Amino acid sequence: MAAPGRHRLTRKRFTAAAVALAALGGAVAYTVGSPAGRAHAAPELAHVVLPARDGWAASGKGTTGGSAAVASRVFTVSTRAELAKALSSGSRTEPRIIRVKGLIDANTDDDGRSLRCEDYAKGTGYSLASYLKAYDPAVRGRSRVPSGAQESARAAAQKKQAARIVFAVPANTTIVGVPGTGAGLTGGSLQVKNVDNVIIRNLAFADVRDCFPQWDPTDGSDGNWNSAYDAVSLRGATHVWADHNTFTDAPRFDSGNPRHFGREYQVHDGSLDITNASDLVTVSYNRFTDHDKTMLIGSSDKDSKLRVTLHHNIFRGTVQRAPLARVGQVHLYNNLFDTTTRNGYAFSYSVSSRARAQVVAEYNHWTLPGDGKVSRLLTGDGTGALAGTGNLVNGRGTDLVAAYNAENPGKRIRPTVDWRPVLSAGLETSAAALADSLGRTAGAGVLTASGGPAGSAVPAP
Repeated sequence: MAAPGRHRLTRKRFTAAAVALAALGGAVAYTVGSPAGRAHAAPELAHVVLPARDGWAASGKGTTGGSAAVASRVFTVSTRAELAKALSSGSRTEPRIIRVKGLIDANTDDDGRSLRCEDYAKGTGYSLASYLKAYDPAVRGRSRVPSGAQESARAAAQKKQAARIVFAVPANTTIVGVPGTGAGLTGGSLQVKNVDNVIIRNLAFADVRDCFPQWDPTDGSDGNWNSAYDAVSLRGATHVWADHNTFTDAPRFDSGNPRHFGREYQVHDGSLDITNASDLVTVSYNRFTDHDKTMLIGSSDKDSKLRVTLHHNIFRGTVQRAPLARVGQVHLYNNLFDTTTRNGYAFSYSVSSRARAQVVAEYNHWTLPGDGKVSRLLTGDGTGALAGTGNLVNGRGTDLVAAYNAENPGKRIRPTVDWRPVLSAGLETSAAALADSLGRTAGAGVLTASGGPAGSAVPAP
C-alpha cells in the first residue's frame, strides 16, 4: 500500500508512565515550561475530557462531554429506572455526568422485575408461531415484505421493548462506569441521535437482543431476519468519544440462534454503529468480541460526513464490519484484529471500504490462523480507497490492498487517498507489541478513578 504523508506528532520526552496515560486518554496534564516530570493533579475519571489531537473527535472545539457539570447534575445510577431518570431529567443541553455503578439490566420494569420477550408481546397479538405461518415464503413467496395483522403485532411488541431498552443520550453528556464495580449495560442500547459532545467510557455492553426480529424476504437472495438495536448507535451525532468499553453478545451467542425460513433468526444488530451523517468521532481502547455485524460507518451510499478515528481497539471473534466504511474519512491505527473463530463466530472480513470511502489504515496487527488468507482481510465494492503503512499480519509487514486486489480484480480498492490524517495522538510506529499491550489496556474495567490504567492485565470476556 502506498504510504500516506508523514503525520506523526513531534513527541517530547515524557516519562514512560505519562506517555502510556496520554495514549489511554488519561488525564496527566503538562504545562510548557514546568519542571520536568511535574504534572498537575489528574481529574476524577468522570470529568476527564478527550485529549488534544486524539482522533477526529478532537477536531475544532474538541469533546468534553459533561465535564463541566455542576454537582446537582452528577448522577450515580445502578438500576434501569435510575439511568432513564438521569438521562431525561432537566435541560437537554446543560452538561451532565452519569456514573454507572455495577451492571444494569435494561430488560426490567420500574420496580426492577425482569422482563422477558413474552412480557413485551403480551396484549399485542404477536406470537412467533403465527408470524412464521403468516409469512412462510413457501406459501407467500419472496417478493413481498410482511404486512398485515401479524407484522403490525410484531411491530407493536418491538415498540414496547424499545421503550424499555433504548436510552436517548442528550448533548453534553458523559456516561462512565465507576471503576471496580463491573459497570455496564446488559440488553440495553444507548442512542446518541442528533446531539453534540458525548463521552461514553468504561462500560461493558452485553447481549443487546431484539425479541422481535423482522423477516425481509427481499434482503439478499435468500432473505434475512433483521434486528433493531445496536449497543451504541450514533445517528447524526457529532463530537463523540467512545473509549475503554467492551462489546459482546455474551452470554447469548449467535450459535444458539434457531433458523427459520432457512435463515438464521438473528437477534443482534451492531455493536457500535456510526450513521446518518454522524461526524467527528473517536473510538479508542475498546474490545469488540463475539459479534457478527460489528461496526457500520454510514447508513447508505448517500450518507455524508462520517469522519471517524479508530485506534487501539481489539477485534476478536468478530465476523464482519470492523468496520464497514462508506463515504467518509476514516483513520484506523494501532488496532488488533484476531480472526480466529471464537464461540462460533467465524471470520468473514475485517475492513470494508465502499461508496467512495477514504480509509487510512496504519500500524495495525492482524492474526490469521494457518488456513487464513490475507486477501480476505479487506473487501469493497470497487469505489472505495484504503491507504496505509506499517500493517502486520502474523508479525510480518503486509500490503493488504495488493493481496485483496490480486484476487478481486473486478472490485479493486484504490491504494491512495486524498486526505492526510493529522489528529493521531498516541500513534505507535510499530504494531509488533499490540497483542501484549492492548491485552492489558483495552476494554472496560481497566481504568482507575483517576483516569489511568490499573496496570494489571484484565482477562478478555
